[in-house]
This record gives sequence, structure tokens and C-alpha cells, in this order.
Amino acid sequence: MNQQPLIECHELQRDYKMGEVTVHALRGLELCVNPGEFITLLGPSGSGKTTTLNLIGGLDKPTGGQVIVQGEDITRYNERQLADYRRRKVGFIFQFFNLIPTLNAAENVEFALRLTQKNGKSLDGRVRDLLRLVGLADRANHFPAELSGGEQQRVAIARALANRPPLLLCDEPTGNLDVETGHQVLQVIRDLNQQEGTTVILVTHNTAIAPMSDRIVRLHDGMVSEDRLNERPLPVMELAW
Repeated sequence: MNQQPLIECHELQRDYKMGEVTVHALRGLELCVNPGEFITLLGPSGSGKTTTLNLIGGLDKPTGGQVIVQGEDITRYNERQLADYRRRKVGFIFQFFNLIPTLNAAENVEFALRLTQKNGKSLDGRVRDLLRLVGLADRANHFPAELSGGEQQRVAIARALANRPPLLLCDEPTGNLDVETGHQVLQVIRDLNQQEGTTVILVTHNTAIAPMSDRIVRLHDGMVSEDRLNERPLPVMELAW
């Protein structure tokens, strides 16, 4: 039996107006992602990586084409439907951690949970489980300013997973981290993919990260220039960059 793709992008186009100039960020991009895959989107600045991620994540709408997630065309959603889609089905991890500075680690994770849940007792248990999952059980009461960059990014990962989304979108998640800390963050993401079955799409310009993924998709000038399976993904700690 053929597996139904989690995500199908068909003839995706995205144009931006910059004064009198039209920038064609995506030019008919085609991409399918299966449940449980770990995909790296590679490409130089301006190749369309982040635009693709934003369209899949419901943060933007295409000029043309479709984004179908679990059989539903999210390009037809209104803003309320898109907000609900993002809450229920997508976790976001960005280069900048975007934590709320006046909330401690546990409260930052709880904030995401309260968007969809109300039961305080179950929230507390879920927050503890998430911080334990990313190795920060003992840092729950620390504020972002008291955490290292790697610890802040791991809080951001816990927050992204708060509502058990089937899809995790990562935009340069190690861009502000040193190599050792970057390895730690990537290991957490890889473990989530392998142990929890979370589908991961990771955007980067760093080719050294790509060997850890199941599949490598290169973008060039708003289109897929290469799409290949990685038969022997490298362990994270063997990545060299």
C-alpha cells in the first residue's frame, strides 16, 4: 500500500513586489514529504528555502500553486483556519530563539500549551516532560537571560513540541550557535524524529549538516534542483563544520 504524503507542494509560486521590481522567490516548486521523514532543504541565500518553509507552515500564502497537508489544501484556508492549523499541526524552530524574556523556561513552554489547553494539572506534567525530553529538567525556573544559547534553543524546541505537532519546521536552528552547541541541538531534533516519529524539515545553507538527514533537497532560483535519498545518514556527532 502506498503511503500518503504528509505534505504535497504543487507548482508553488511566490512573488514579492519590491518597488517597481517583482522578485520571483518560488517558480513552480514541487515537493512531497512523507510522514516521519527528516528532510534538509539546502541552498544559498535567495534560493527560496525560507519562503518554502513559510508556505508549508501557513505563515504566508503563495501567489500560485497548492500546499496540501494531510489531504487538505491549506492555501484555501482563511486566517482563522491558518492560525488553528499552526497551533495543531506545526512546530516552529527559528534561528533566533524568540523566547519571552519575562517568563522562565517552564513558563515559555506552558505559554504555548495554553493556546489550546486549559487543564492546569495536565499542563504542568506536559511541561515537565518536554523539558526533560530536551535535557533541561533542572533549568525550568531559569529565565532566558540565565540560559546559554544552546539551552535557549532547546527551550524553543520544547515549546515547538508542546501540542504534539506532526510537523517540525526548523529555519537555520544552529545559525547562532557554536559547533559543539549546534551538535547538541541537532541531536535533540534528530532524536525527536527517530524516537517520536516527528516529521522534520530543516532549512540551512550549511552543507555539512545535510548528511544527518534522510533526504536532501537542493533549491536553486526558486525551484528544486536536486532531490535525493540519503541511504546512510551520519550520526550527528560525526558532522564536521
